[in-house]
Amino acid sequence: MPPAPPSVPLAVLAALVVVAFGAGVGITAVGPGGVFLTVALYAFTAVPTATVAGTATTTFVFTGLLGTASYVRSGELADRGRLRLAAALSLGGVAGALLGVELNAVVSERAFGALLGAFLVVAAALVWRQAAERREADDEDTQPASTEGRIGAVGGAAVGLFVGTAGGLLGVGGPVLAVPILVTGGVPMLAAVAAAQVQSVFVSGFAATGYFARGAVSLPLAVLVGVPELLGVLVGWRVAHRVPSARLKRVLAAVLAVLGPYVALTA
Repeated sequence: MPPAPPSVPLAVLAALVVVAFGAGVGITAVGPGGVFLTVALYAFTAVPTATVAGTATTTFVFTGLLGTASYVRSGELADRGRLRLAAALSLGGVAGALLGVELNAVVSERAFGALLGAFLVVAAALVWRQAAERREADDEDTQPASTEGRIGAVGGAAVGLFVGTAGGLLGVGGPVLAVPILVTGGVPMLAAVAAAQVQSVFVSGFAATGYFARGAVSLPLAVLVGVPELLGVLVGWRVAHRVPSARLKRVLAAVLAVLGPYVALTA
């Protein structure tokens, strides 16, 4: 059975709602975003780390669905090449997610915090590099409409396996790693974010199922943070089509770089 609702102070609940909204914006605006929800659940609550990962992952199923629908509407997933890339990412991601859930069961609370902190630092470096790449244009019209970059189907499956393992182990959203890696591989920014939304549905779905079977999902917390997170996803999709992303990514990378050592040292 899922755990009973955790006892969380009202101020903490309000902070979780605010962070969840911001996380949703980040998910569809620049890719990285869901990791902030995972960090907030880990830092602000006393729930076990497995429940942190399981609860966050459960919300990512729904953000992935809404994000996918949003990017289908705006046309980023209309190209067959991009659909093949999304499928490859998802297939590799499912295998990685199942592996990650199993690894989480043998990781101690302290090791979880250290790994999460290290993950944030790696994500910060990837996001900063992504923002610095000159080929990442703010206007995607400068990129060929059907390009899959240099990733390809096999590369996409490999990226998916890596991202899925991290997502399943730590309960972080797939886009936080998938988007920077895809963009570095030459995939246009919005196409990378769109493909990562599709992958997130499958990775999070399989991972959440594994955590739910272990009783490591807090449904009350998932609802509390999931609703504002979904609202943030809609806002982030609009931001992605209206605001140049390079500056946002640099700010995001700086925040991730600060959070990483803090989470690791306070584990």
